[in-house]
Amino acid sequence: MCWIKTTTNITQLTTEYSYCMTNINTRNNQVSVIIFLADVVILVFSLWITLLIRHTEIPSSALFYGHIAPFSFIFLISTFVFFIVGLYGKHTLVFKRKLTLTILQAQAINAIVAVLFFYFIPYFGITPKINLFIYLVISSILIFIWRLYGTGLLSSKKKEKAILVGENKETKELFDEINNNNQYSLKFISVVGIDEIKSSGISGKSTLMVCGERITLVVIDLLNTKTEASLCKFYNLIFSGVGFVDKNSLYENVFDRIPLSLLSYSWFLENTSSSSHILYDIFKQLMDVVMAIILGVFSLVVYPFVWLFIKLDDGGAVFIKQKRVGKDNKIIKIFKFRSMTASEPKKITRIGLFLRKTRIDELPQLWNVLRGDISLIGPRPEIPNLAKHYAKEIPYYNIRHIVKPGLSGWAQIHQEKPPKFDISIKETKTKLSYDFYYIKNRSFLLDIKIALFTLKTLASRTGR
Repeated sequence: MCWIKTTTNITQLTTEYSYCMTNINTRNNQVSVIIFLADVVILVFSLWITLLIRHTEIPSSALFYGHIAPFSFIFLISTFVFFIVGLYGKHTLVFKRKLTLTILQAQAINAIVAVLFFYFIPYFGITPKINLFIYLVISSILIFIWRLYGTGLLSSKKKEKAILVGENKETKELFDEINNNNQYSLKFISVVGIDEIKSSGISGKSTLMVCGERITLVVIDLLNTKTEASLCKFYNLIFSGVGFVDKNSLYENVFDRIPLSLLSYSWFLENTSSSSHILYDIFKQLMDVVMAIILGVFSLVVYPFVWLFIKLDDGGAVFIKQKRVGKDNKIIKIFKFRSMTASEPKKITRIGLFLRKTRIDELPQLWNVLRGDISLIGPRPEIPNLAKHYAKEIPYYNIRHIVKPGLSGWAQIHQEKPPKFDISIKETKTKLSYDFYYIKNRSFLLDIKIALFTLKTLASRTGR
């Protein structure tokens, strides 16, 4: 963390926050690079251990280098798969409850690719094939040990002691996330309500001591009008080396979504302007057309099989059209393979269940991309009736329609329990927070990241 030396207004505090977050992001990038390099070393070492076990002696240079060439492809694919499943993300050191399953998924994909590579491309074949099996076992064990226990060495041991100012839902989420994980270089000693500050006599150096701990950082909503009236309580602290960080920006950086309590007309005026995205939108539309043609042509291979299975299942129509809300609240019709019965009561067919899990039912939407109705990447298009209901219940909901909807989006790859076809205000609010994050930060790099994580979703047969 860095410190705010002198400041007299919110604008200066916000500027200093940007510098602080730059330092945080720089550290996150450094940690990701270190983890990547360590992964490569472990994969190479796993090959060396494999040869040691197989030949019961220290492998010679000729033997080792003879295996490096074909195995380099496996190393490359493995690190690429690790990236797709999120093992190089900024939360690499955080969600350890999910880490075991994520590594299992990655190693399963790596094993399949390795077997296909060595068994079906004779030029790169190795003899005996038992070496590949031993390597996969050894590398999996070492990667598990490194990711579950070794990466903890990269977390900061000395933590900044902070006060978190606020009382809403996002405040509690931020408190729990920061204090329950070792990745972050700060720890919240106390949560203080804004009204509590206004009514108390807190000021100056007395604020530095909370529960016997010396506070060196204050995380506070700098854009809240209620907070602005209380900033005078903290003014003298800036001369004691105390840092100030904007709570909402920290929340966005940690959770990859916009806190809905932050939203106001001024926020949208500042962050949803389309003028700064003109070149991006033009190039994105061009890429949509090119990729939709390529993917559409290749997807034609599965059309006869889907047609056959649907006809054998219940003999009904193969394709359906569904109304959705497109850009600027215009109603569009998207194409899908039929996955539900044509008669009442509606229920998912046997083949429909498979089509939905594999997302094959959405392949015809590539033609919607060509027509310009939707994009490859963007917020998922909503059912009109649901959109009308959410627009009445959730403030600013219709702003999500300021951009073209997409086949896959930021919310789709992040939200564990997305809203389905029934009204769900809570889940939709969470989805909306991800949608607004995408609208604010949309870029080529973010689109590529979403595309790669969508591949992970397809591989694991999860998601909506």
